Amino acid sequence: MKQDSPSKKTGEDAGDTMYRRLPCIRVDGDNAGKDLHEVIEEVPLALFVNGRHAMTAMMSPVQLEDFVTGYLYTEQIIKNIDEIESIKIEKNRMSVITKNLFKVLGPKKTILSGCGGSTSYIDTEKLPKVHSDYSISTADIWTSVKAVLNSELHMTTGGIHIVALLDRQKVIAVSEDIGRHNALDRVIGYGLRNKIDLSKTWVVVSGRISSEMVRKCLIANIPIIVSRGATTTLAVNTAEKTGLTVVGFARSSKMVVYTNTERIVGAAPSSP
Repeated sequence: MKQDSPSKKTGEDAGDTMYRRLPCIRVDGDNAGKDLHEVIEEVPLALFVNGRHAMTAMMSPVQLEDFVTGYLYTEQIIKNIDEIESIKIEKNRMSVITKNLFKVLGPKKTILSGCGGSTSYIDTEKLPKVHSDYSISTADIWTSVKAVLNSELHMTTGGIHIVALLDRQKVIAVSEDIGRHNALDRVIGYGLRNKIDLSKTWVVVSGRISSEMVRKCLIANIPIIVSRGATTTLAVNTAEKTGLTVVGFARSSKMVVYTNTERIVGAAPSSP
């Protein structure tokens, strides 16, 4: 599979912004000594929409325009990218002006770095349904998981989540962040800013598939989400009712397809 991921920072540029080398005492058996260790960056970034504070995210300080675009869209603050007049990024502050200056925002919330924090309320009756006949094969999944979840940054720091946006031919975008929700917003934002038809894409994530990850895919009309790890009961139940395909534990030559299995070619049960 071709890997064409222009939204991913790599090399020295990524190292300068994604982690710092901090002093530590490294213990190895009976030996201990002073050393430096790579520690992933976590910074507070406040989002202001039309001058009003919308939320503060604890996140990795990269790909911020993609993140802002994806976040505004998946939180349904905007309905399409054309509603954004401007995005201004300053230190610890992201400022957005929309064409409707009187846009009503939801309640303020702080988004933590992934597993906890504030999330949107899940009401399956009000969530959109997936409208897509897109499908992929089990081979597509195994190849892509191996390709995009092999992160040099994760091997260096041990503290990063990865999300990739793909179609059948290539990797469209890859994002790495301390929070997988932030990373998902980034690749969605990248897709919106580059006029990608998200109904003909799918996402691969390194961490657990939560109900919030499912909700974001539904808003973006992304039909398939795949994880190398686990999922939750609420994520599966929500996906089942809304037409999203959820695949977990995609490792080596194995996977678990939980919902809407018709989109995964090669996942039909074998005849007895």
